[in-house]
Amino acid sequence: MFGSCVSSRFAACLVVALGFAPRPAIAAPAAAKQPHLVAFLSDDHSLLDCTVYGATHVRTPNMQQLANDGLTFTHAFVASPSCAPSRAALTTGLWPVHSGAEANHTNAPMDMKTLPKYLQELGYEVAVFGKVCHYGDAPGRGYDHVDERYGPKVVRAYLKSRDNSRPLCLLVGTHSPHVPWPDKHSYDNAAVPIDSTLVDTPATREFRNRYYEDVTTADRQLGETRSLAREYLGDDILFLYTSDHGAQWPFGKWNLYDAGIRTPMIAAWPGVIEPGDTTDAMVSWLDILPTFIELAGGEIPAQFDGRSFAPVLRGQTDEHYDRIFTTHTGDGDWNVYPIRSVRTRGWKYIRNLHPEFAHTTHIDQAAGKDGLRYWREWIAAAQTDPAARELVDRYHRRPAEELYDLQADPREEHNLAADPAHAERLAELSAELDAWLQKNGDEGLVAGKPRPLDEPAAWAPGRGVGKRRPAATQ
Repeated sequence: MFGSCVSSRFAACLVVALGFAPRPAIAAPAAAKQPHLVAFLSDDHSLLDCTVYGATHVRTPNMQQLANDGLTFTHAFVASPSCAPSRAALTTGLWPVHSGAEANHTNAPMDMKTLPKYLQELGYEVAVFGKVCHYGDAPGRGYDHVDERYGPKVVRAYLKSRDNSRPLCLLVGTHSPHVPWPDKHSYDNAAVPIDSTLVDTPATREFRNRYYEDVTTADRQLGETRSLAREYLGDDILFLYTSDHGAQWPFGKWNLYDAGIRTPMIAAWPGVIEPGDTTDAMVSWLDILPTFIELAGGEIPAQFDGRSFAPVLRGQTDEHYDRIFTTHTGDGDWNVYPIRSVRTRGWKYIRNLHPEFAHTTHIDQAAGKDGLRYWREWIAAAQTDPAARELVDRYHRRPAEELYDLQADPREEHNLAADPAHAERLAELSAELDAWLQKNGDEGLVAGKPRPLDEPAAWAPGRGVGKRRPAATQ
């Protein structure tokens, strides 16, 4: 689908920069039979908010243990940075434009073949607990067992009573750390790190710690699920942890910056994956279903947009893609802002299809629990603080094109699109994106009623808040 990776020497340097040692070129033996497949999915968890990826303020001991026992992906990406399109990509292996789930709160057609059918044909029982599909999409998809609650008691009861004669694909999803974050937390507001993409205010610190508390909740639930899987399924389990996209912060979810599209992904598989291993292979959520099909012994359908990264899991390669394409359409009337991007290992090109629209989200347009409380402090700070003013303006107003040197500027704060020194690179990546859009029939859907930048009454803080409230808000 895409070309081969960049040079291994350059890739190794990037891994070392993240604090990981290069992966040894040792191929682990493949499993002799169909393994159990267990995936635990968190909701809105950014890559860097985990000790595995260098965080020091948040407690994620179970994620860390999983990494110690298995393989950490440093370059895993989602297909789209909002819940429904991302989860549809996982269950269909298709780009949002092909699955029909482009905007948030849309699903693939009910007659489209999805994950449970593919794996059942290979002899698997397939069960889902909690938020795996988007709300209300799991019933009717043909899963052997569906319970849209998460809880160790319900998972244990199912595992204890099931017929063990079939291999199991168990998908467990938590709502954490999706908003609303818990009112109480166990972190220190004075000690919480505030990076350069945030305005440092009392509410920002409070909300960061509420978010971290919910990340720790997701971590605990991951540990519970992994313990249950080992208790009832034994050792021949591929256990995968990942998140559907980045956290609900101004340059995370609903954005194509790495804070929105680059996700944690950690896998353990005793006897196959070397403990404490790391890979810089560029993989996508589109690849999870084809990977499961290959591990189950099946043939991967030609119509899939994703491709299997089973060879990466088995230690046979660290090469997968050399380009990651990502799309975002919108989230009801809260966020009507279609964006497309192409990312190499070192560069990111973003195209904002309608820069005449104001970029808005639940953060600035919905309720205090969604982020409006700290956002109002940002607005107040922007009256006197140039740095706060720049962040608020950059959030709402996007240029038609953005170009970032990811080595020099990993948080994507310095747009080089207008720099003549990078005109050739800009043109190359723009042409690549054009070709991808044409190949995939992506016409840049506008889903919802946009808020024009030249009509601030429709979007400016304190004016349009809550006035066009869509039916679905989560």
